[in-house]
Amino acid sequence: MNWFVWIKVLHVLAIISWMAGLLYLPRLFVYHADQLKGSPVSDLFEVMEYRLFRFIMTPAMLTAWASGLWLAWSAGYFASGWFHAKLLAVLAMTGVHMFLAVERRRITGTGLRRPSRFYRILNEIPTVLMIFIIVFVVVKPF
Repeated sequence: MNWFVWIKVLHVLAIISWMAGLLYLPRLFVYHADQLKGSPVSDLFEVMEYRLFRFIMTPAMLTAWASGLWLAWSAGYFASGWFHAKLLAVLAMTGVHMFLAVERRRITGTGLRRPSRFYRILNEIPTVLMIFIIVFVVVKPF
């Protein structure tokens, strides 16, 4: 059995799940920002945000990292310039993930929210990083 191909399938599935969460969670924050703390709608958003982050995004991120590092090691990509650029973009994506975790705790704990415009802009960062990652992986410019 060709384990490399199956690990690559797992990696792609994990990335899709992680990206879905990275794109959806800030969108939930946009809508959550306009709600009063303690209202039924605000409470619902808190549950949705928690479950998305805890049960989808974080396991997907960990799976993407583990499978990606295994693939890179197996294929000898650690010596490639394009891989270093991709890795830097994935580290930035992980930074966005961690920032969203802090933001979720802040919204839930204190009720303090940034303006919805902030979350709309934040929502674009994973998209830009994803574009760079795809270009590095597919085109391998260096």
